[in-house]
Amino acid sequence: MGPRDSKGHWNMNQAQNSSGGHLPSVIQGGMGVGVSGWRLASAVARKGMLGVVSGTALDQVMVRRLQQGDQDGAMRRACEAFPDPSVAECALRRYYVPGGKSPDQPFRSFPSHTIGMLAKFQAVSVLAAFAEVWCAKERHNGPVGINLLEKIALPNPAILYGAMLAGVDYVLMGAGIPWQVPGILDNLSTHRAVSQTVAVAGGRGEPPVDVPFDPKEVVQVPDAPLKRPSFLAIVSSATLAQALLKRATGAIQGFIVEHFTAGGHNAPPRGAAQNNDRGEPIYGPRDETDLEKMSALGLPFWLAGRQGYEGSVAQAQALGAAGVQVGTLFAFCSESGLDPDLRLQALASLQSGQADVFTDPLASPTGFPFKVVAVPGSLSDDEEYVGRRRLCDAGYLRALARRPDGRLVYRCPAEPVDAYAAKGGDPADTEGRKCLCNALIANIGLGQSRADGIVEKPMLTAGEDFLRLGTIMKDKLMNYTAADVLELLMRPAPVPA
Repeated sequence: MGPRDSKGHWNMNQAQNSSGGHLPSVIQGGMGVGVSGWRLASAVARKGMLGVVSGTALDQVMVRRLQQGDQDGAMRRACEAFPDPSVAECALRRYYVPGGKSPDQPFRSFPSHTIGMLAKFQAVSVLAAFAEVWCAKERHNGPVGINLLEKIALPNPAILYGAMLAGVDYVLMGAGIPWQVPGILDNLSTHRAVSQTVAVAGGRGEPPVDVPFDPKEVVQVPDAPLKRPSFLAIVSSATLAQALLKRATGAIQGFIVEHFTAGGHNAPPRGAAQNNDRGEPIYGPRDETDLEKMSALGLPFWLAGRQGYEGSVAQAQALGAAGVQVGTLFAFCSESGLDPDLRLQALASLQSGQADVFTDPLASPTGFPFKVVAVPGSLSDDEEYVGRRRLCDAGYLRALARRPDGRLVYRCPAEPVDAYAAKGGDPADTEGRKCLCNALIANIGLGQSRADGIVEKPMLTAGEDFLRLGTIMKDKLMNYTAADVLELLMRPAPVPA
């Protein structure tokens, strides 16, 4: 990928990505649903670092923004630039509400993804990803990436294709083993049909299902090929990185090595499961990544988790990394997609000494540990969780499963217990599970209003750096910017006392 110096460190003035551009020394994390929105990614990319949009639930996000009236016109500007005007016009007719809907009126939701989803809805997914990346890249030449979760498999080909139509520079993916994605990117760059293999649960060694996506059946594709973005796999160990290099269907351009202190989903601890006195998973030396082995793979890698401090870039590069990925500090900056009131409430908890981050082993329907910030009135409160009527109407974290009668179904441990059991699931798996889909959408001010007057509650996630934000940002805490974060990270490493 790029040259190293005599000590094996990346020469950042010469190292290049697959598109010929210089490797970024800072990657802004792709967080939550819409927290890493186009405004944040644009602010980072304009400074020459890698701005990243979250690809999770982008279709739901776009259609709800349109129903809120698209006050800044960004979604409509992107629709005008979309290569298939008929798709954009159809989406605007279906979802755009001039002036915005009333706050108590429910959003017209986007349907849950399924195998064989109607092409008109797949087209909206393509459009939504295009819009987010297009807006992030508007009026500058900085690099922009998109972050996706391997565990949310069904929408991913459409989201990837839409992002590529907008010229996305990088694709980042973790929360699983994304061995199929490099080959999918290769094929989508020439508008070819792709197929991804999706696992099926059922307890009987169920064979996976191949799920096709053909761009030509969904949108009017351009004549020219698309740029194939650089692919960065998010891993928690050198062993996983090495396995991906052997198994991947195409070229991998680098790795993001994510520590268990990072926000959102974490890889489970290796070895026998143990919890501390608070009920959090206990991580140990086996969960630390061998950076010498990462360096020996010969590809650039970035360190993620617990990297939000002065001089972190210089220190990471001294360890052989190309730089750092930082999420939490960007999540609470002024350009973040977080609902402003929720953001300020969380920051105020730091000032009052009430802040807490809990690594919840049960909250996520995926089974991965998930870091939760304590915010009164959110689903971090047990009373709010118990009081919420269980339902699953967004469905991004549903998994494919086969019932005892052989029928293929979609199920989620956060859905109603009886429904989950009827689909062959173990009711015990539903204990403590929270509806992340609705909660994460609520984090950005797009929570669904129910017919009974209930509005979906948020559930905020952040890495352990959140607890240090008051010290890091000091008097800027309540209104710091993405530029402030970059300046902090890029300072020279502090000299030990």
